[in-house]
Amino acid sequence: MGQSPKVLPVGMSGMDRMKTRSANELREMFLSYFEGKGCRRYPSFPLVPDDPTLMFTVAGMVPFKPYFLGLRTPEVTRAVTSQKCIRTNDIENVGRTARHHTFFEMLGNFSFGDYFKKEIIPWAWTFLTEHIGLDPDRMYATIYLDDDEAHGFWKSFVGLPDERIIRLGDDDNYWAAGPTGPCGPCSEIIYDQGPEFSCGKPDCGVGCSCDRYLEIWNLVFMQFSRNEEGVLTPLPKRNIDTGMGLERLSSVVQRVKGDFETDLFRPVIDRACELAGIKYGDSEKGDLSVRVISDHLRASAFMTADGVLPSNDGPGYVLRRLIRRSVRYGRIIGIERPFLAGLLPVVNGIMGGEYRELIEQKSTIEQIISLEEERFLHTLVQGTDILDDEIARIKRSGAGSFSGELAFLLYDTYGFPPELTEEIASEAGVSVARADFDREMDRQRKRARASSKQASASMTKNVFTELADKYGATPFDGYDTDRVSAEVVAIVADGTLKREAGEGEEALVALSRTPFYAERGGQVGDKGLLSCGETRFEVSDTTRPSGDLVIHSGRVTAGKLTVGMTVDAAIDVERRDAIRRHHTATHLLHEALCRVLGPHVRQAGSLVSPDFLRFDYNHFAPLTREQIDEAERIICGQVLADKPVTTLVMNYNDARKPGVKALFGEKYGDVVRVLDIEGFSTELCGGTHVSATGRIGLVKILRDESIGAGVRRTTAVAGAAALAVFQENADFARSVCEALETDPLAAMTKLKALQEENKSFLRRNRELALSDMLSSAGEILKKGVRIGDILLVAASFKGASRDMLRRIGDRLKQMEKDSVLMLAGIEGDAASLICMASDSAVKRGVHAGDLIREISSIIGGSGGGKPSMGQGGGGEISRLAEALASAEKILRGQTGDSKNQ
Repeated sequence: MGQSPKVLPVGMSGMDRMKTRSANELREMFLSYFEGKGCRRYPSFPLVPDDPTLMFTVAGMVPFKPYFLGLRTPEVTRAVTSQKCIRTNDIENVGRTARHHTFFEMLGNFSFGDYFKKEIIPWAWTFLTEHIGLDPDRMYATIYLDDDEAHGFWKSFVGLPDERIIRLGDDDNYWAAGPTGPCGPCSEIIYDQGPEFSCGKPDCGVGCSCDRYLEIWNLVFMQFSRNEEGVLTPLPKRNIDTGMGLERLSSVVQRVKGDFETDLFRPVIDRACELAGIKYGDSEKGDLSVRVISDHLRASAFMTADGVLPSNDGPGYVLRRLIRRSVRYGRIIGIERPFLAGLLPVVNGIMGGEYRELIEQKSTIEQIISLEEERFLHTLVQGTDILDDEIARIKRSGAGSFSGELAFLLYDTYGFPPELTEEIASEAGVSVARADFDREMDRQRKRARASSKQASASMTKNVFTELADKYGATPFDGYDTDRVSAEVVAIVADGTLKREAGEGEEALVALSRTPFYAERGGQVGDKGLLSCGETRFEVSDTTRPSGDLVIHSGRVTAGKLTVGMTVDAAIDVERRDAIRRHHTATHLLHEALCRVLGPHVRQAGSLVSPDFLRFDYNHFAPLTREQIDEAERIICGQVLADKPVTTLVMNYNDARKPGVKALFGEKYGDVVRVLDIEGFSTELCGGTHVSATGRIGLVKILRDESIGAGVRRTTAVAGAAALAVFQENADFARSVCEALETDPLAAMTKLKALQEENKSFLRRNRELALSDMLSSAGEILKKGVRIGDILLVAASFKGASRDMLRRIGDRLKQMEKDSVLMLAGIEGDAASLICMASDSAVKRGVHAGDLIREISSIIGGSGGGKPSMGQGGGGEISRLAEALASAEKILRGQTGDSKNQ
């Protein structure tokens, strides 16, 4: 400790002896080197941290923040990691520079009150010069302005001359956890890559933003605590936090111009070029595109492996944005088919050796990324047409910005992230009215919040807090028995503590102990009876309003309930048994879905009642009929096997071993219950369960539905509730057969025949209606208005579909070649609109898409399209006549014909 290492004299060239190494070799060298210094090697922590202040793990120190902040005692004093990280604050620069990435690996070593400056400075120097082989003559160190201690170590322990030790200020060489708390100076190791990397400015030197003087490693010396007044106090234990980007180190060692030239990216880039039929280096546009794709695909693969699914908010939104940017850049270089899954094996080949999750979840990652890519491709063309048309319109007019409302339509209907719309518009020199977009987004959020509001009752919270403080947790005996003798310790009625509750009164009761399960973890609360002599209190619900205090809600149906009374507390056993069956069936369903859909399936919530179960989980697509059938077969197999269901009580840390599921986002105590279904499923759960799977009986999945981006809900029934469903289905089938006057085997054949017959009648009716409409084509044209040499025809048709409108339009175009046709079809309480413009009209400046957009807005809808063809619609049909009448004024504006305006 503290001894000077063997130092290469400054001036001895190390460039000639620096061996080119792979990124995988460099990672292992770093980890092994610091293991040799007594550091514990930790595997990379997840990309989504257990930290409410961060969406992603953005640096190697993030998993250790509780240690640095003094919130937890570290289990070791020295650590080393290669931490996978995500940063998206500068996503637009990815691929445009040599160094910007969304996903990267940070090599870091840490000291929690152990080694400090005099150790880490020479260790870092020795690693880079003796182990990696960097040329000492090319290396500099930056330090904080007044950090004479670090200066002394760089000079005496390493031998750097004064002119190669650069003092910089707060922005460059001082680190802080926040406005207050741990902080300290830092020292950056800089490597001179040579004049070929220089920006060429006369003052180019250490601190220049070009790539010549490249920061390799940042050593943070956490030695002070800053209070609210800004006063620094030395920490009782000083810490070290270092960070070195693997991508950056690799670029230097591999002697390439930037990170994208390293073996971490280049194989992906080359494969992307192969798919696109281009060559890297031939064009700036192509090079940018494949660099973006290579970066974003790495990030997407690792995020998906860590359980992130595409969604409209949070980490899932970032994932969705990265995938969609990749798709867009693929189209720029001519890849118009799904292609990202074809690049994943290359990513796995590079990274899968160190990060086994990429291999273990290979199929899941491919499924999720492919599905998101295909979803976006379905709407990309239409959305891009709208976007391009609007940009062209703005450029034609020579003024204005891209409408925020239209940007929101692209986001809400076509899945365009607003940042992508801004990026495409910016490339065309057009700005987006982001404030208007944000306003529309806020309105949508308010509508969503309003639609999800539920009535709530806040029952004098202070009363229950007082009871919880006084009596503590209510002992729960319901795992082992259905009834206990207990004392009434408190009665709450009308929001206040009472000594008694008489017949007919509703009350909330606390007992000295209880067999009643209080609602938690998705399982509903028990019902039952509290009795003593002639006194009867019917429990309608059981809850935990404060901590582990159990409250029994109900009504006195006979006699008088008083504080201090000893009651027989008995649950409704038949109801509890039904709940037990549904709860254990929920665990079977969870594991079955994991086996059918993949290990990415994670529970996002549940409801277990005596009548049904509801299971919410992360998944990216609706279940197929075949997947539902397979899940039911798996569950049925476990029921027929009559597997033992056991519960173990253990320490939380012992319980969280591989294969044990936990509810995502749930906060568990130090001691937990682990439910084990022999040989099938192991999961943390505090609910009540059957003793063997055979006691569940029938299980039937009723439906699977989406309840949000990336979250689905499966509803199922078990036991007697499942039998009731089968009986209802059988009764319904019998009724259908009776109505069709046939037997079950022939019912479907007869039903299909009736459907075909009905379709035939409908087709005939539509053809007759269309024939009547077409017969009036001549009269319709007579009502048109001439605008120059163009005939504007605006007409509406009751009962006309959009397809019928097109056929009417085709007939009118045959009769009048120089025309603009604005046609509306009314079906129910909505109107469909189409606009057709002849080639001559388009040459005069007519834009059918713009025309339809303005008219659709009048009837409360939206629309758009190309100059020759547009379509839209809306629901305010009372304003349809007004909307069609406005077509003439709009058209005159487009053609510059101001006559009669």
